[in-house]
Amino acid sequence: MAKIDVVNLEGKKTGTLELADEVFGGINEDLLWEAVKPYRAAQRAGTHATKNRWQVSGSGKKLWKQKGTGRARIGSIRSPLWRHGGTVHGPQPRSYDYAFPRKKLLGALRSALASKFTDGNLKVVEGFELGEAKTGAFRKALGKLGVGKTTLLVDGAKENANLHLSSRNIPGVELVASSQVHPYHLLRYETAVFSKPALEKLQDSLKASAPKRKAEVA
Repeated sequence: MAKIDVVNLEGKKTGTLELADEVFGGINEDLLWEAVKPYRAAQRAGTHATKNRWQVSGSGKKLWKQKGTGRARIGSIRSPLWRHGGTVHGPQPRSYDYAFPRKKLLGALRSALASKFTDGNLKVVEGFELGEAKTGAFRKALGKLGVGKTTLLVDGAKENANLHLSSRNIPGVELVASSQVHPYHLLRYETAVFSKPALEKLQDSLKASAPKRKAEVA
C-alpha cells in the first residue's frame, strides 16, 4: 500500500496518508478518454441555428406565372435554391450531452487519481483553514506547496468562504468540492491539491465501488 506525505499550508510535513491499492493501483488511459469525451460534449452551448425558408425575410408571392415564360418555375424568393434563401437541413439548437455509465466514470476517476500520484502531482494538506480572505497570502501558500502553473483545489468542507474568496482571482486555480471532482478536472490541471478529509472521503467512496479482484489460483 502506497503512502503520501501530508503537509500544512507552510509546506511542512505533518504526517502521512495510506493510499488504497483499489484506487491507486492502476491507470486505464482508454477509460480516461471515454470519461472526458462526454464531459466536454456537455459543455458545448449547442446554440447554433440556421433559418429555413419559413424564417428568412422576403415575400412569399409567386414571382411569375407557372408556365409560358420559358423560365424555371419558382414559388418563392425564399426558396433554398436562391441566394439569401432558406437553409436545408441546417444545424438547430440542441444539447450534446449524453449519459455515461456511473461505474465507468468511477473507474476513470480512480485512474485519474492514480495518474496524478504516479506523476508526483498529487499533494495533500491537513486542511484549508484560512484566517482571512487574502489572495496574496494564499498565493504565497501555494508557492510553498510547490504547485505547477495550473492547480486544482479540492476541499471537503461544505462552506469555506475564505478559501473561495482567496483563490477565485488567482489565474489557473480552480476550487471544487470533493463530491464534484471529475476525471476531466484532474487531467486538465497540472497539480491537484486535496485536503486530507476530502481525499479520505473520496478514497473510501471509490474503494467501496471498486470491483473486487479475483483471488489468484495457486
